[in-house]
Amino acid sequence: MNKSESKYFNTALRMDKALIEILENKDFEYITVKEICDKAGVNRSTFYLHYNNTVDLLEETGKYLKEEFLSYFSCNLDKLKAEKPIEKIHTCDLSELNFISDDYIVPFLTYVFDNKRVFATVLSHGNSFDFNSSFERMFEHIFDPILSRFHYPEKFRRLVMMFYLNGILAVVTGWLKGNCAESIPEISKIIISCIYGLNADFDSHIKKLNIE
Repeated sequence: MNKSESKYFNTALRMDKALIEILENKDFEYITVKEICDKAGVNRSTFYLHYNNTVDLLEETGKYLKEEFLSYFSCNLDKLKAEKPIEKIHTCDLSELNFISDDYIVPFLTYVFDNKRVFATVLSHGNSFDFNSSFERMFEHIFDPILSRFHYPEKFRRLVMMFYLNGILAVVTGWLKGNCAESIPEISKIIISCIYGLNADFDSHIKKLNIE
């Protein structure tokens, strides 16, 4: 990265963080360029050098949050990328399709714990960050194929995923409201036990489904 690219990145990062901080107390529709510039310590000409409007900044901020979030899964993601996960979903052993495990939940909870204010802000502004379209893409390319492998009836798959995701987010939201008093392993255990039962594991869950 050359000097000019580094300067651009640092300025963009300051504006991303400024927008997130303002979103803690204000709906996106009412946030002005001036507020963002004041919070980021940049002038309006710098803002318009990079963005046409606040919507452009919001889109970039969403990408920044996604990249930061995915960095917590770096080891797992490197492995998945090497194995081409989208294609692999249709052929791998069912045990490899278990994303409700410490391997994935612990990094997720670690991100939440390390970024409490940011995560709470993002949750409360789901519409601004266009969570619905993200869910639709993930459902089409990941969730639906996985549930198909588990022989869930097609008409129920979307409801099943809404149950899983909303249930996990409900636990995390309650954890955040309690200022993350419980440990990450404790919360991970709660999520897993809510899905598989207190004394159950993924393998026994598969056997109960009597598939493959």
